[in-house]
Amino acid sequence: MTIQWFPGHMAKARREVTEKLKLVDIIFELVDARIPYSSRNPMIDEIIQHKPRIILLNKADMTDKEVTKQWIKYFQDHKMKAIAINSQAGQGMKEIVAAAQEILKEKFDRMRARGVKPRAIRAMIVGIPNAGKSTLINRLAKKNIAKTGNTPGVTKAQQWIKVGKELELLDTPGILWPKFEDQEVGLKLALTGAIKDTILNLQDIAIYALKFFEENYPERMKDRYKLEFIPEDIVELFNKIGKLRGCLMGGGEIDYDKVTELVIREFRSEKWGPISLERPQDLLIDTTIED
Repeated sequence: MTIQWFPGHMAKARREVTEKLKLVDIIFELVDARIPYSSRNPMIDEIIQHKPRIILLNKADMTDKEVTKQWIKYFQDHKMKAIAINSQAGQGMKEIVAAAQEILKEKFDRMRARGVKPRAIRAMIVGIPNAGKSTLINRLAKKNIAKTGNTPGVTKAQQWIKVGKELELLDTPGILWPKFEDQEVGLKLALTGAIKDTILNLQDIAIYALKFFEENYPERMKDRYKLEFIPEDIVELFNKIGKLRGCLMGGGEIDYDKVTELVIREFRSEKWGPISLERPQDLLIDTTIED
């Protein structure tokens, strides 16, 4: 299965981000902490070039904490500040502002030395769809300003939002890229909800999820579906899950669509517990992060 999704408003967003870059001091690059590598748009490096940035690993509450710590070190080793946050609960918000002030201290000191009146830090938030940008903005601003939704593609236009006296944010629509060179990246994005379900073969996504759980979290899988052993045959695994959860059609046949929907829904609703879908050591060749 080949997964692609590049609506017209995303191409427009890329142009607008490029145009507005000169107006901001720093970039807040929001990624999904469950897939910090796969949720980084490789076009972002190309677009923002050497503009200072902070990597915000959102939904960190849904991850294996030790793995998230490894990712923070990984980004720091690549000379980028990284912070684990949970925009839904408001965790890590103060750290974001403090980190931006620290990174931009020399720039603002030079401005003051030239007699420029102090102003708020201007930051641009970029990231893929459904990474939680609007929720983060609302948390920082402490009010519902940005439109939120649990499906990708909610934010379609850019808007400036004031966060107290210290920060001004430029929200941007989520931007995916035209082609996933590694189809596993597409599968991870699809599983975590970054791509609209309506354009996907969801059964392929469920199969990918089950194979990942079997390889990385086998005991959780057996406990979740009350399995004595995990069948090697994926159809047999679907059958066992379907019987256990009552995903049946007339005549007692397994409803594979219901099993598919169940597996994906349970992952997204955290029924599996905290899970990290990728680790820094999984990256054999790093082509997306520039020093």
